[in-house]
Amino acid sequence: MQVEPDLVVQTRNLTKRFGKITAVDELNIEVHRGEVFGFLGPNGSGKSTTMGMLLGLIAPSSGTACVFGMDIRKHLPQILKRIGALTESTGFYPYLSGRDNLKYIAGITEGITQARIDEVLELVELKSRERDPFSSYSLGMKQRLGIATALLGDPEFIILDEPTNGLDPAGMKEIRQLIASLGNQGKTVFLNSHLLHEVQQVCSRVAIIKRGRVVTQGSVKDLLNRGDCLQIRVTQPDRAVELLSKQDWIGSVIREDEKLLLDVKTELASRVSAVLAEEGIFLTEMKARENTLEDLFLELTGEAAK
Repeated sequence: MQVEPDLVVQTRNLTKRFGKITAVDELNIEVHRGEVFGFLGPNGSGKSTTMGMLLGLIAPSSGTACVFGMDIRKHLPQILKRIGALTESTGFYPYLSGRDNLKYIAGITEGITQARIDEVLELVELKSRERDPFSSYSLGMKQRLGIATALLGDPEFIILDEPTNGLDPAGMKEIRQLIASLGNQGKTVFLNSHLLHEVQQVCSRVAIIKRGRVVTQGSVKDLLNRGDCLQIRVTQPDRAVELLSKQDWIGSVIREDEKLLLDVKTELASRVSAVLAEEGIFLTEMKARENTLEDLFLELTGEAAK
């Protein structure tokens, strides 16, 4: 497979079957160097299986996956030296301090110095608590130590599996800022998260998968740029739907409970108001509706992110 030089990950028809179950079905994704890439899908969509194949933990049934231009089946040791990963199974010794946990991991990994341990503790903002036992850490601190482990070898490519899982809003913000800083440093980050508003804030590109297949892939900006939409509330919603649906300059009218969503250019808002007022229907709210990653996800998968 010909791999473009700026691609860190490129899969072609990557497939994994477990008996009669196809977990990943001819998956084609591309992750560019230096970007934060969001990998999204409902439970059971094949996200964990895909990450397992990229890390060499699961053997593909067919297709190819290249990381740094190298086939994972042929060059796994060379690839893993350049990858850091935080998975849900990451574990630590509860009675050891954060620093000692990192020292233990460094001891079984080649080339990691005490200076590098200091660097990652600073990076994840755990320096002030480095001597405290892991068992005393908050959930957010434990997640940050997990990310520190992924960063120990100064990897070029970082895989993060649900790094904000179970965190409070303050903890989520800390992790989000850390992920953004990694991207700003030129690292390539592969992020699996079910918190779509978080993904929308930190990822430059995303792929959404369903039943092991990609349903869309591209830049967040392009995927959410799906035309203008006005959201209105009116005094007589049933009559308003009937009236506005007859206007040939309005693409569509969708009712969501008491809200009406109009596929119409926002500069025509005054014309919408005038048409309604002529029939004695009055606005109680009008605003431009912004497309969100969560809206797109629900539209494409029919499921909430999990």
